[in-house]
Amino acid sequence: MMLIPPRVQDKREDGQLHFDLLPPLSLYIHMPWCVKKCPYCDFYSHAISSAVPEERYLTALFQDLEASLPFVKGRQVSTIFIGGGTPSLFSGEAISKLLAFIRNTLLLTPDVEITLEANPGTFDEDKICTYRKAGVNRLSIGIQSFNQKHLDVLGRIHDVSQAKKTVEIAMTHFDNVNLDLMYALPHQTKEELDADLTLAISYNPAHLSLYQLTIEQNTYFAFNPPDLPDEDTVADMQDMIETMTAAESYEHYEVSAYARRGQQCRHNINYWLFGDYLGIGASAHSKITTGGQVIRQTRFSQPPTYMNEASKGRAVDEAFALSHEDLGFEFMLNALRLTKGFYPEMFEERTALSLDTIRPWLKQAEKRGLLYRDPTIIRPTEKGMLFLNDLQQIFLPDE
Repeated sequence: MMLIPPRVQDKREDGQLHFDLLPPLSLYIHMPWCVKKCPYCDFYSHAISSAVPEERYLTALFQDLEASLPFVKGRQVSTIFIGGGTPSLFSGEAISKLLAFIRNTLLLTPDVEITLEANPGTFDEDKICTYRKAGVNRLSIGIQSFNQKHLDVLGRIHDVSQAKKTVEIAMTHFDNVNLDLMYALPHQTKEELDADLTLAISYNPAHLSLYQLTIEQNTYFAFNPPDLPDEDTVADMQDMIETMTAAESYEHYEVSAYARRGQQCRHNINYWLFGDYLGIGASAHSKITTGGQVIRQTRFSQPPTYMNEASKGRAVDEAFALSHEDLGFEFMLNALRLTKGFYPEMFEERTALSLDTIRPWLKQAEKRGLLYRDPTIIRPTEKGMLFLNDLQQIFLPDE
């Protein structure tokens, strides 16, 4: 249960903010390689043409983390997320070395959540057992569909039998498993979505991530648009998802996330509630509260460049402090993704700004029926969730 944090006053001197409490801290580790680039994917990743350079990349991660210690000195890390790309291309031994180094370098909470993303076709039971022994306690599997026709269109490297076998193995070794599925796929019917979701739920995973396929810039689909279901069909699919997940006691707690009681992804919740996170690895992003400022960092994107720069202690390509105006917008951009919203005091704790700084936009969103608020909670309405982009844009700073 989320506790209401103590009130933070809007105190500023020479542009500096004063935080009475630092937010929770997470660690994100980016593994940038995939077997092949999927046509819908806009995440930073590279198709691997040979073996992953495990040792060199691990060394770069270690150097990156050591150089970042001044930003997080003395703070505990509550969640770790190893994402990509396809982290399961890395051997169990590599993940073991990585997590051992992290434990020896950072302060971890006793109940630290450690997630690793894995794709069918890139690991077997021996590898998954090594991940578990290394300390990974949450596995997120990129299934996307149990329908071969749709797997082919999405460019996935696995087939239906591999998808099923992967989930069966994962459920044997992990209590906390997330399954990624996509819907509104090219020529997908409601009946096909029903079959995908029914099979996914039958495995009884702790968490489901259900993403609507959207066409992102600079992807293959952006230049070669597929024929997607119409808006009415998509709306029916979304209604079906709500009905089926609720019937099986999955709580819809974030735009695309559904979880059993107590099994929400703590790492992602920290993002949505504007917590801090240190990101290491090629193209990784960080958001760190330090020295009366909120700093954003971006690592070098190209793996060879990243590894070379990390060896010199300068893996960060760009860093800047968020303005006070951007702080309010970025908080709302993230927190409004949560169906239950946030406590008003949370805004003041995480930004060190008074809620008065965004009150005109709160009133505007409320007037348009996109937002509900009272002294204890601020959350999107059902209409606000349907038109989330419109709601978030209300808080966009003026040019």
